[in-house]
Amino acid sequence: MSTESLAALSINTIRTLSIDAIQKANSGHPGLPLGAAPMAYALWQHHLRHDPKDPKWPNRDRFVLSPGHGSMLLYSLLHLSGYPLSLDDIASFRQWGSKCPGHPESFHTAGVEATTGPLGQGAANLVGMAIAERSLANYYNRPGHTIVDHFTYGIISDGDVMEGVACEAASLAGHLKLGKLICLYDANDITLDGPAEMTMTEDVCARYRSYGWQVIRVENGDSDLAALDAAIAAGKAETGKPTLIFVHTTIGFGSPNKAGKSSSHGSPLGDAEIALTKKALGWTLEGALQVPAEVKAHMAEPGAAGGKQNAAWKQAFAAYEKAHPELAASWQLAMAGKLPPGWDKALPVWKAGDKIATRSAAGKVQNAIAATVPWLIGGDADLSCSTKTLINDGGSFDGVSGAGRNIHFGVREHAMGAICNGIDYHGGLRPYAATFFVFSDYMRPAVRVAALNGQPVIYCWTHDSIGLGEDGPTHQPVEHLMALRVMPNLAVVRPADANETAAAWRYAMQRTEGPTALVLSRQDLEVQPGTDKADVSRGAYVLADCQGTPALILCATGSEVEIAMQARATLAAEGVAVRVVSMPCWEAFSAQDKSYRDQVLPPSVRARVAIEAGATLGWERWVGDAGEVVGVDRFGASAPAELLYEKYGLTAANLIAAAHRVMA
Repeated sequence: MSTESLAALSINTIRTLSIDAIQKANSGHPGLPLGAAPMAYALWQHHLRHDPKDPKWPNRDRFVLSPGHGSMLLYSLLHLSGYPLSLDDIASFRQWGSKCPGHPESFHTAGVEATTGPLGQGAANLVGMAIAERSLANYYNRPGHTIVDHFTYGIISDGDVMEGVACEAASLAGHLKLGKLICLYDANDITLDGPAEMTMTEDVCARYRSYGWQVIRVENGDSDLAALDAAIAAGKAETGKPTLIFVHTTIGFGSPNKAGKSSSHGSPLGDAEIALTKKALGWTLEGALQVPAEVKAHMAEPGAAGGKQNAAWKQAFAAYEKAHPELAASWQLAMAGKLPPGWDKALPVWKAGDKIATRSAAGKVQNAIAATVPWLIGGDADLSCSTKTLINDGGSFDGVSGAGRNIHFGVREHAMGAICNGIDYHGGLRPYAATFFVFSDYMRPAVRVAALNGQPVIYCWTHDSIGLGEDGPTHQPVEHLMALRVMPNLAVVRPADANETAAAWRYAMQRTEGPTALVLSRQDLEVQPGTDKADVSRGAYVLADCQGTPALILCATGSEVEIAMQARATLAAEGVAVRVVSMPCWEAFSAQDKSYRDQVLPPSVRARVAIEAGATLGWERWVGDAGEVVGVDRFGASAPAELLYEKYGLTAANLIAAAHRVMA
């Protein structure tokens, strides 16, 4: 069989596997796999460096299918390339327990680099992966010893380039000149509702050029493999800017009645149309999910070559380890997601009575950690002077050399979150992102994906309440704490003072099963006695107690712990036995065994009052039906923070009045 015939047969195998699996599931998106199969084949067969037998090989090229609805394209590639994904797995596409879920999930399927589904997320993840490659290359490579040197590839879609998150990320990628990032744009001009021109008529290529990308056009993406191959090669040759390869394709290619139509986007073709499509493609094998032996052997060749490259890389790393043992040890720790010995020994400790905003304390803690954990990297949404999250002497990240640990994301919160996910997907770095707490809403889709994936990204969200003051209600978060607490696998930590903040950072660094949010104050808070022994990993603890069984429990988080302590002093003078419970992290407290939770909040003590500068919904879980909550269930206002706390009832006097009511 000629090279051209084998390539055509391989592309059609990708197509038929995809449409057969979708038909069997009676659910899925056949249009993209039919149209994008040639570009995917050209990339995977001739350029992508990977090892199916070692999918996590550190120096592999990365590939992300951003339009995750076309997942069968990726699953077909994985199966044909030799990954542990069988035809039986493909036959169970979109079914319970399948390795082939409806959208790719990196935690679930070997060879899937990123969990994509919400359009634009994958496009931004690619930027994070490219940033990680440059940063690690700068830190670890040495003359004669190159252990980090690979490309980041992706397929993006019309829907991706419409999404704001992709636009933000592309703008930053161009600004950073990420030359080892190459995106193939599947420009099929069709969206779910109809022609893309109903909603998008701008010149996307001109837009990406204005971002600072190299743009290459392939007008016949349906069959011009030579042009596709040449375009990818040109992308690899351009080291000074990222590359967008505009590939004009036909959605649903080969389908006589649905090619080029939105009807092929999100519904199975149907048995009759599949038969017609296979005939049009010249497919002669009978039955569904057929793979010609020559195709399986052919498409396994790049993976086998990748295995040899992997073996050579391991030999090179062994030499590197002898030449640079300390760097090699650091690399192994970083890639394993572990922390160096003694990483937290130098964390600052404050004495009771000190006054400092938790955002400022967090900045000091972060810098102490950065000094011992060189793979901590991140940035902010043009707010480092306010969030205090700059790594001192860390330098600004340079996308060409990879030097610098402070990523200036600009006012691009949505992309910032998704890029940090991409950095984590890559491996070897621990990313953090910072902005005002109210703007966590802009980040929420990326935060949700990180929580779904179990990615240990750290969020430093400052200016946490109406305590922000004069900037007013547009900048004062009210519902955000509760809205984020309902997100599975996200740990939300609102520390009471500087010492709890240090404990919160320690908890965030040690937490590897999901993202952690540090919610921090703008205003100074007084350091409370006993917080230097705080263990945030348990979520809540008794900060101040009484003799014997308490008559009243006051619960609080963040800046309101100080108010609870003031109220306790007055109530104790009245002879009331009061316990103050600081609850910086509900998620961690909920995860404790019942005996510990009952020790902190004895079920027999039903007189409870909680105070928090946020929505009260949800606190009933901890105060019970006999308790009360002092909080903020309306938007804030523009005024000094002290006056706002008085006007909104966040005062010791109001807390004491509530205490008397629940004890009556």
